[in-house]
Parts: sequence; C-alpha cells; structure tokens
Amino acid sequence: MTDVLPAGSLAGKVALVTGSSRGIGADTVRYFAEAGADVVINFRNKAPRAEKLAAQLRELGRRALVVGADLTDPASVSTMLEQVRAEYGRLDVLVLNASGGMESGMGADYALTLNRDAQLNVLNAALPLLGQGSRVVFVTSHQAHFIRATPTMPEYEPVALSKRAGEDALRELIPALEEKGVGFTVVSGDMIEGTITATLLERANPGAISARREDAGRLYNVSEFAAEVAQAAVDPVPADNTRLVGDTSGFVAE
Repeated sequence: MTDVLPAGSLAGKVALVTGSSRGIGADTVRYFAEAGADVVINFRNKAPRAEKLAAQLRELGRRALVVGADLTDPASVSTMLEQVRAEYGRLDVLVLNASGGMESGMGADYALTLNRDAQLNVLNAALPLLGQGSRVVFVTSHQAHFIRATPTMPEYEPVALSKRAGEDALRELIPALEEKGVGFTVVSGDMIEGTITATLLERANPGAISARREDAGRLYNVSEFAAEVAQAAVDPVPADNTRLVGDTSGFVAE
C-alpha cells in the first residue's frame, strides 16, 4: 500500500481511468483503489495486464471492472459506459489518460482523432453517470499544453498539437460541467521517465530525454506523476483548472 491519497478518501466512489492497463493509468487506478474506490480499468489491447491489475485490486477488497474499448470508436465507448452503468450505476471520477499518436502505421489524422475527438466523446458519453461533486481529470504534457508559445521537438509536434486541441475542446465544456457540479482539472507534466512516449521520442530523437532531464533538473517517473494525477481528482479544482507538475521554466504561457 502507498499513502498517495488519504486512506478511505474515495470510499464508496467509482473511478474510471482510460488507458489504465499499464503506465501512468495503471498506477493512478491503483492509488484510487488504495484510497477505497471501486474502479474501472480500461485497455485497448492489453487484456492480460488489465486482468492482472484487477486481480491485485480485488485483493484490496475493491470491485474492479475490466473493459476493453477502442476510444476512437464511438460505439466501443458507448458499450464501455453501458457496462459501467450496469455494474456501478454511476461514476465519481473520470481520468482521461489514454492518448497517443506516435505509433507507426496509423493514419495522418489518428493523433487528432484520439487526442481530441475521442476525449470529447468519452466525456460526453460519461456525463449522464457523473453527478454533483464528481471530477474529471485530463492528462497532458507541458510540450502539448504550452505548444502554441513554446516549440517542441518535431517528432512530437503532431501529438502536441492534437493534445492541445483536445485540451481546448474539453475546456469549452467547463461552464456546462460546473453547472452540473462536476469539477474539471488539466494535469500537465514534463516528459515522464519510463513512458511509451518517452521511449518512442528517444528512438526518433536520441538524446532528447536526457537533454530535457538536464534542462529541467529532474524528470518525474511514472508512479510520481500518477500520484499527481490521482491527487488532482480529490484536491480542490485550481482557479485556472490547471495543475502543472514539474519544471515549467523552459516553457512560455500564451
């Protein structure tokens, strides 16, 4: 057990984290379960990992629903949320963690479809399950959050632009969410050691991660950043709906 969130702080709550079979998503969903939440583990193609994680969380005495879904397919998203409704009847925390766009062999518009359109669709589909006091967290990177004022490495630019487009589209929903009593927080982090994105970037641009580590002084690892994401789901919503994690001195806000 870790003590990222106060024990019992999510007792009786239900939390869904997209892309939670591994990495940041898996650690975030674990922290929620440790704080007492029943959880939904979502994966695209890592079913054995998702099932293994669910088994571990059930040992904590939590309910864990495992749902495979392709977030770029609206029908798949509808089915996922229908399963959540059938199992739990509600949702208190939704973490929009899944993203991508650096994978090889995907169409030119894949990054935008996943990082903008799918995020909006997941939130809109989940809205009927989100009630007063529930929370939505969108996970992004400084390289994306600040992209309009601070250039990033060319290999990452399409992803950064698409994630910023997703963030902007989600922010437009804030007034409607607030009216429903739903809090919304963007968590933006620097490059994270040990993530798929970092690995792909390093492959495309050798030395990129170590250069960024040197500039920033240090980079967060997966479990440290996941702790910030989990805390964003229980902490008060910041005035600007933004939680910046790690060094931002190299970035310029618009």
